[in-house]
Amino acid sequence: MPLPSDKIFTVSELNGIIKEILEGFPVITLEGEISNYRPNSSGHLYFNLKDNSSIISAVMFRGAAYSLSFAPKDGMKVQVTGKLSVYGPQGKYQIIISKMSIAGEGDILRMIEERKRKLSAEGLFDQTKKKKLPAFPKTIGIVTSPTGAALRDILQITKRRNKCISVNIFPALVQGTDAAATIAQQIKTANAFNLCDVLIVGRGGGSLEDLLPFSEECVVRAIAESHIPVVSAVGHEIDWALSDYAADLRAPTPSAAAEIVVPQLSEIKTILLQYSNELYENSMNRVEKIKLMIKSFKPENLEMQFRSIEQPLLQRFDNAKEGLFQNIIQKLRDTRQYIENCETVLENASPQTIFNRGYSMVRNKNSGEIVRSTENIQEGTELEIVPASGKITATVTSIS
Repeated sequence: MPLPSDKIFTVSELNGIIKEILEGFPVITLEGEISNYRPNSSGHLYFNLKDNSSIISAVMFRGAAYSLSFAPKDGMKVQVTGKLSVYGPQGKYQIIISKMSIAGEGDILRMIEERKRKLSAEGLFDQTKKKKLPAFPKTIGIVTSPTGAALRDILQITKRRNKCISVNIFPALVQGTDAAATIAQQIKTANAFNLCDVLIVGRGGGSLEDLLPFSEECVVRAIAESHIPVVSAVGHEIDWALSDYAADLRAPTPSAAAEIVVPQLSEIKTILLQYSNELYENSMNRVEKIKLMIKSFKPENLEMQFRSIEQPLLQRFDNAKEGLFQNIIQKLRDTRQYIENCETVLENASPQTIFNRGYSMVRNKNSGEIVRSTENIQEGTELEIVPASGKITATVTSIS
């Protein structure tokens, strides 16, 4: 905007005008190299962006810095997006950054995503193929840089948690063009000779380019083909590599991998002690029960038990015998009574009994027929009369 040539401005007024002009600029994206990087305890990041011939101040406030997926450092080439502003007290213009990424990171991410889709389609990331980690490994293998902080952290944690576990180190480059090939080769070596029970593959934090070897196809395939369970531990918790998808387990950091893989010796001892106590108590309880069972087989106890079994049986036998005896007596009584009744009936029906009461039997002497009616005889017929005792012969003189 045009300024009057005859007006005398204060420094604050001029800075205000410049501030208004610069902050009217749209959001812009810059690419440059970080220098003089000064993170503040408040969480704000202060640094310069420079190229071969120029430099500009930059600030990234805590809210925006929280979303960064990498740790900025001097010499790192980045792309930043933000708005221009003027810091009035110093009359110094700067860019306030809202978003920052490593230069070329977008191309790397696209390449990694394309590779991820390809390898996933081949089944290298299938969850069904994941192997369980051994609960009590005797030997762990570590594929990492022999001079890196990741190895020191893993060794320190392993020693602290369980001194009985052996460690085999498979030194490998973890950064640069030859890193992927050495990592894959060491994984294959560990498998070829069965040199460990579980394998940690990883490194400490770094930029996306630094972690790129762990997303190379040869490394992913070596991990997927490993018959030894593999834990991928690449970078920090926010870092991801394709090795994390191929491994049987992903650990957020190398230290976390050691915590996962190495069982705590003191916990194992505690558990074993608990099992030992439980086994002892159960054994003692069984012994006491057996003692009680054996005690019941002493001679005096056996006799008592035999008597307790025998007595009811003898009582039942005596009762049965007495019942049988009574039944026989009653049966005899009933039979005797029945016979007596039959005798009485027979005696009452006997002709002799009738004769004894004064009756006689009359029959035709010649024919022997019993005379039941006067129609069966005629005058002059000889009759034979049989009383209770003896016989009488008579002749019929008249019939009435």
